[in-house]
Amino acid sequence: MHAVAPPRRTAALRTALLVLLAALAFGTSTGPARAAGGDVTWTVRTAANDYGQDRSSFGYAVNPGGAAEDALVVANRGTEPLSLAVYAADGFTTDMGRLDLLTEGKKSHSIGSWVQAGRKSVRIAPGKSAEIPFTVKVPRDAPPGDYVGGILTSLKQSDDTEGIAVDRRLGIRIKLRVSGALRPALAVEDVHVDYRGSAGPFARGDATVTYSLHNTGNALLSGTQKVTLTGPFGTLSTEAGRIAAPPELLPGERWKVTVPVHDVTPAFRLTAAVAVTPLVTDAAGSTTALDPVRTTAHGWAVPWALLLLLVLVLGAAAAAFVLVRRGRVRRARREEERVRAAVEQALRDKASR
Repeated sequence: MHAVAPPRRTAALRTALLVLLAALAFGTSTGPARAAGGDVTWTVRTAANDYGQDRSSFGYAVNPGGAAEDALVVANRGTEPLSLAVYAADGFTTDMGRLDLLTEGKKSHSIGSWVQAGRKSVRIAPGKSAEIPFTVKVPRDAPPGDYVGGILTSLKQSDDTEGIAVDRRLGIRIKLRVSGALRPALAVEDVHVDYRGSAGPFARGDATVTYSLHNTGNALLSGTQKVTLTGPFGTLSTEAGRIAAPPELLPGERWKVTVPVHDVTPAFRLTAAVAVTPLVTDAAGSTTALDPVRTTAHGWAVPWALLLLLVLVLGAAAAAFVLVRRGRVRRARREEERVRAAVEQALRDKASR
């Protein structure tokens, strides 16, 4: 379930409404999803049929050119009759890692356009419910792989005093696997290493490794990740801590990952090794780990404080060496002058006898 508040007047009003209505999700629990606004309350759930009961979402495996029939149950929990629009939409992963569905005004290109609801709107009396049948018709030329979308109920309300419109949406996810060759593939792209040193000349610093996960296959993918930093020739290895799993990415989607690595030795040249093990779920719900995807990148970790200390130490040593050498030269000159003076005095004494 998700709520959208498109503005008619100002960005500030839009932001306020989005914050107010952002706590909605699509089919994330086994119970019915609920939307509420003032005296308006309704729930949606999956119908009980041959596909099962108390399902958290709709899920099908269909051949190209095939179809699946199911139903959505909508219940009016409010005190007034409720009129809702009904439509389907493609899904996508938000920047927060959550599944969202396209709004009604945006065109769907896959599952959102393949789902045909039995009705485009429904009116439900207080305390009553309605079952809305729908059919998922897969085109004959549909490429094999995973598709995610949802079927939605929508209530649009206007507020003339504020000049804004609120679109409350409540729906359930539809996951579809079109039969054929499944080619799960994940790429690790745009790897960068950034090192931040410490003021202490012998202290270690922190580094940040960033990269993008790109689902280049045709299956939904998640994965486990491992990041290690090493110095020249594989020395001074430092492994990052636990990295949160990425969301399940739809085919074609990208997800940016930022990994902090602490207690890193500034070894001038760092190598970041990223290893991601893709995880794919089959039609039966079992998860399989694929071969790890590995890539590396390099970055500079110059110990500037230590270099400054070394420069100062070397400078002091050079100055001390110069001073000592000059002192020796002065002492040698004084000794030579003393000897010369003694010789001259001895010659003078000899000449006077």
